[in-house]
Amino acid sequence: MDFIAFITDMRSAVTVISMATFIGIVIWAYSASRKTDFEEAARLPFADEDLNQTEGAPRHG
Repeated sequence: MDFIAFITDMRSAVTVISMATFIGIVIWAYSASRKTDFEEAARLPFADEDLNQTEGAPRHG
């Protein structure tokens, strides 16, 4: 096997491995078990609004 054929085979292998990794991440991200974690993360920007309401004065900056 010459060097060019080896490089071509390695490119193919890296492409297949990268595609499999991408599909695995997509399946992991959209799985039902992750839904609660993502919903909690989506509420994080609004987490300190409760603190502002209890302290009485708005917090800026």
